[in-house]
Amino acid sequence: MHKVIKPKILYFGSPVVLISTRNEDGSCNVAPMSSAWWLNESCMLGMSERSQTVQNLLREKECVLNLPSENMASAVDKLALYTGRNPVPESKAGRGYLYEPDKFGIAGLTPQPSDLVKTPRIRECPVQLEAKLIQVHSFEEPSSIMAIEVKIERVHISEDLLMDGEIDYVDPEKWKPLMMNFCEYFGLGGKLHASRLAKIFAPTRSQSAANASS
Repeated sequence: MHKVIKPKILYFGSPVVLISTRNEDGSCNVAPMSSAWWLNESCMLGMSERSQTVQNLLREKECVLNLPSENMASAVDKLALYTGRNPVPESKAGRGYLYEPDKFGIAGLTPQPSDLVKTPRIRECPVQLEAKLIQVHSFEEPSSIMAIEVKIERVHISEDLLMDGEIDYVDPEKWKPLMMNFCEYFGLGGKLHASRLAKIFAPTRSQSAANASS
């Protein structure tokens, strides 16, 4: 039996992203979010235009999407009720948010220089995606939410996530992303079933063996 409900939020599960952006004074802001999805070399982000991250992104037209692993939940949670916006927007102040200019220090994270953008990466995140702004779409009024399209310009992957013998393929059984599911942190369980699509997008065992021996 199905029942009609009106949930407060619709967060059916997506990876957590730590977005690093440059503030107007050249310092760096870091913000956790999870309304993100990827297709080819593009990523769509859903965020409020009232956030410091979006203001930075609109002005600087670049960012880094840092994907934390499931063992980084504690560090990510330390950022949950802080904002880089000063003064704190009323909507956030009413929910207990505080202004914090040093997000790296609060979460115990380390800035790392990027290659193609001025915004630093987060060293502790095993996946780091340098990105540039493409276009912005507003949601239906009176929402402040924007759908922001960015193009991934460079991908940095921790070497221990790669398939054995491969240089461009991430092993899905090694990558353990931190997930957000109805505002709670989750990890991924083990693989449930082999996928026929994997045969199209991933190298075969014979290819991996050949690359390893070359």
